[in-house]
Amino acid sequence: MTAAEKHQVGRAAASRRAHGGSRLSGRAGIRDVAAAAGVSITTVSDALNGKGRLPDATRSHVREVAQRLGYRPSAAARTLRTGKSGLIGLTVTTYGEEPFTFTEFAYFAEMARAATSAALARGYALVILPATSRHDLWSNVALDGTVVIDPSDEDPVVTELVRSGLPVVSDGRPAGSLPVTAWVDNDHEEAVQGLLDHLAEAGARRIGLLTGTTTDTYTRLSTTAYFDWCARVGQEPVYETYPAHDPCAGAVAADRLLARPDRPDAVYGLFDPNGTDLLAAARRYGLRVPEDLLLVCCSESSVYATTEPPITTLSLKPGRIGNTVIQLLIDAIEGIGQDAPVQQVMPTDLIVRTSSQRRPPRTTVSAPRSPGPGPGAGTD
Repeated sequence: MTAAEKHQVGRAAASRRAHGGSRLSGRAGIRDVAAAAGVSITTVSDALNGKGRLPDATRSHVREVAQRLGYRPSAAARTLRTGKSGLIGLTVTTYGEEPFTFTEFAYFAEMARAATSAALARGYALVILPATSRHDLWSNVALDGTVVIDPSDEDPVVTELVRSGLPVVSDGRPAGSLPVTAWVDNDHEEAVQGLLDHLAEAGARRIGLLTGTTTDTYTRLSTTAYFDWCARVGQEPVYETYPAHDPCAGAVAADRLLARPDRPDAVYGLFDPNGTDLLAAARRYGLRVPEDLLLVCCSESSVYATTEPPITTLSLKPGRIGNTVIQLLIDAIEGIGQDAPVQQVMPTDLIVRTSSQRRPPRTTVSAPRSPGPGPGAGTD
């Protein structure tokens, strides 16, 4: 190839890159999105950048086409053009300075995965922030907005983030007058009352609850739904509380619940480890699941499909929530949408397994026996 030919090839490649094409790399460019969507390049740019007066249907159509084709806008160009960093924060503030690594739990891990994908599809990157009650620790990160999972009542971090001018979307219905831009949550009342009805239909006569001591709306609404259900059916509440960030405390609370004189014959645990904690406690007291004790816990973990017996779980569908909170946050960052705060309620899914399967109704509940000696205990 002559020098002149090489020069022409270089100019052609540069031209394709400048106009949004990327044939050599296999990535779709803005021209590809415009052609596939049947709109102009200007319309694609406006739709993806939140500009112009486009119909919502057109904006959604262009975004769907861009996502399907794998189009990624240039982050550097967007930063120069808009002054935005393209960074979105994600954190849990409920537990303050407690040693709580929220990404270790299946719900948060799945939610973060979905949020990361949704952010990338719109040209943003997700930054996982430490669980902390000090918003000033984030001041060296140039965030365009933040997602906060399960904020507590009057959460000072959320208040300060909003005061600093950042849009904040909450995964969880905020209590009181917490000034979030939008929130997404499950219908916890309907979910809890539905699973309690499921346990009652399976023969349970005294249903217990393992719950937390925090003030986040998930814990508060779920616990209140349990009390309301007990009042409706005429059952005295049987429950134990513990700090949800402390896994050892959960195992102790499960043991306390099954050691009570009014021991329940079914239990719902609000948090991810509760299923295995209750299963272990039941074995210590010689209780068979599901014959003597029905179990349900709220978890996204696949582990519960393989326990012995498999444990029924309530899924909050964190993937759907993660995608939704990111769409709402980016819309707020880019000035798309309504002026009033957006509120969305998502359905849940009860995955029924052996631990809560129907059995003949029981008319009496036997008293618990004392736990046997632990592993390695000696004998006289």
